[in-house]
Amino acid sequence: MFKFILITALIAHVAAAGEEAHAETKNMDVNVEADGFKYDFETSNHIQASAHGDVHGNADGHFEWVSPEGVHVKVSYVADEQGYHPASDLLPTPPPVPAHVLKALEYIKSHPGKEQ
Repeated sequence: MFKFILITALIAHVAAAGEEAHAETKNMDVNVEADGFKYDFETSNHIQASAHGDVHGNADGHFEWVSPEGVHVKVSYVADEQGYHPASDLLPTPPPVPAHVLKALEYIKSHPGKEQ
């Protein structure tokens, strides 16, 4: 649980480098209990983070900021037993699967091999 708070604080620190490093914390609400945690964080230079998690190490939340170019950056995530799953319009995505590959996969599915 503490790792998520630390990672978010580090991201906020890196994003605030330069003249923005003197931003003030507008809101910081951290609640850690036996069954999980929840936190909200916001600075005067538009950095914001929020997350909640449970005793099993599962967490979900988001962090966001405005880039030096003026682009609003937001990353939402889920962290669970399957790993870390970020989502953002700014993250690269894989290209679509080519039609010939889809056709080959469908053929393989409809023509299973002989069992040994």
